[in-house]
Amino acid sequence: MVCMVDNEQQISPNEGEDKTNKKFSAQKFFTNPVVVCLGAIFCCILWGSAFPCVKIGYNLFNVDTTHIPSVILFAGLRFTLAGVLVIAFGCITQKRFLLPKPKNWWRVLLVSIFQAILQYIFFYIGLANVSGVKGSVLNGLGVFFTILFACFLFRTERFNLVKLAGCILGFAGVIVINLGGTFTFEFTLLGEGFIIFSGISAAIAAGLVKVFSRYEDTTALCGWQFLFGGIVLIIVGASFGGQVNPEGFGAIAELFYLAFISSSAFTLQGYLVKYNPVSKIAVYKSTNPLFGAVFSAIILGESDQLLNYFTLLAIVLVCLGIFIINKFGEKPKKAT
Repeated sequence: MVCMVDNEQQISPNEGEDKTNKKFSAQKFFTNPVVVCLGAIFCCILWGSAFPCVKIGYNLFNVDTTHIPSVILFAGLRFTLAGVLVIAFGCITQKRFLLPKPKNWWRVLLVSIFQAILQYIFFYIGLANVSGVKGSVLNGLGVFFTILFACFLFRTERFNLVKLAGCILGFAGVIVINLGGTFTFEFTLLGEGFIIFSGISAAIAAGLVKVFSRYEDTTALCGWQFLFGGIVLIIVGASFGGQVNPEGFGAIAELFYLAFISSSAFTLQGYLVKYNPVSKIAVYKSTNPLFGAVFSAIILGESDQLLNYFTLLAIVLVCLGIFIINKFGEKPKKAT
């Protein structure tokens, strides 16, 4: 005796029950408050370390940061490797070759456009034109975009004055970080502008993963979107004359670490977002600017900028805005 599922495949009642049990088990695990807290903070630690490590990667691969195709080519290498790592992990854990369902390839490609392609074209070019500390703070605005899009684009939450106040605090942080000690507003499209665009792309990608993970295995969705996006970036970068020249084992190790950051953090976030409200996960990203600033200060020697009163105030404003939105804002409603 068999039953039809999604009119695409036949499974026995026992197989259906097994899948239900596994789904319940995963949901119970990823909604555990301790798992949510530790998992989200772990993601932010990895993302925070990415800011200085990308800059180190530029040096180890002799990337001319003024040559955009070379920057894009470097990003492509990272994300192609990240996709391979995620897919390999999925194949090992699920004991099968991990492929998205044929009807879901368009979902994989759409996530890839915003997550691996647009976000990181903006991110890599932007980070090449701002300091690691400043980039980490500006990138923290992605949290606000995530919440705004959840309210108005994906409509999984209601917007209110409390959330508006939190967003105003966050944007005040952007203004403060640009004032600096000279009280001048410094803003460039290829620097600060592209970092903000990167946050917008990441916010859209997070919303898409939340929706699409209902229809596709999260590991497959994350792995293949990285692989596809990475290959596109390599083709684009190489076609326009991009060049990278890695120096020794250190360069390869750095590339693997950057790939590990993307593969593990985004996949883990994908599962957290799948089983929890987007805003509940976003609150932990308030630590992302902090980790980014600390790692940049330690690794890149940007301690003077970290200890600048304007930078510290900007970090406080960004984190306070995120905290207010998630602590006092309305609880998200279920998507219809």
